[in-house]
Amino acid sequence: MTAIAATGSETVIDTGTEELLCVVRERVAVITLNRPHARNSLSDNLTPALRRMIKLCGEDANVGAILITGAGEAFCAGGDIKGMGGKSGGSNAPELTFDEKVARLQERQRTLTGALVNVRKPTIAALPGPAAGAGLSLALACDLRIAAESAFVTTAYVKIGLSGDYGMSWLLTRLVGTSRARELMFFGEKIDAKRCEALGIVNRVVPDDKLREEAFSMAKQLAEGPSTALRFLKDNLDEALMNDFMTSLDHEAERMVRSAGTADHKEAVKAFVEKRKPVFGET
Repeated sequence: MTAIAATGSETVIDTGTEELLCVVRERVAVITLNRPHARNSLSDNLTPALRRMIKLCGEDANVGAILITGAGEAFCAGGDIKGMGGKSGGSNAPELTFDEKVARLQERQRTLTGALVNVRKPTIAALPGPAAGAGLSLALACDLRIAAESAFVTTAYVKIGLSGDYGMSWLLTRLVGTSRARELMFFGEKIDAKRCEALGIVNRVVPDDKLREEAFSMAKQLAEGPSTALRFLKDNLDEALMNDFMTSLDHEAERMVRSAGTADHKEAVKAFVEKRKPVFGET
């Protein structure tokens, strides 16, 4: 049973583990972290499966939007703290060198939050409860976030003597600004849903019992949208953080002309004239 309920037929995707669920319903890929007993913390089974599903759904033409959530009363508690500090790969595995550890983490980051940021479809994180550490990074890597009223977030790293990973500093700074990001990273305090909304960490806060319905509705609306235009919108918005204004203008112009030549644009104009809802179909 998935953490997001909706009517209509669905396609169940085999993730390779019960710790991660994935269904495609009405062009929305619902990916559910399914370790409720451990607040959906990342694990050696869940995390590789999540990487595979992000790649698979990001490339699937039948998927128009991706919705990531957690089973039970949490989004994701981040890494498994109890397993930190020991050797990886078992007691008989040779100790990795510093450079090997860095290279391993770099690859893991690039194929998780790095891959999620690079998905050219709308992505949404639905937070039924806490998002902490790398779990918060996962939520921040999505385009949009919707939270239940009882949810909270925490950067958490400083509490266990760590500096942060999976893009936390980069993502948080771009959402809340450098001063607030430093406050949140330095103190690692719990930030409730309402303050998250005020700070811009989440886009919307809804009653706990409405989260599943509202999150799916939001994702479905995006999944039914013009896919080429949405892909170009993401490109424009991503570049707005890095390019100067004139470069952004030039790239916007190119993408605007390209999107004007799509079947989706023609359908939207026709629907406007006929006073009906457009039905988009491009991939």
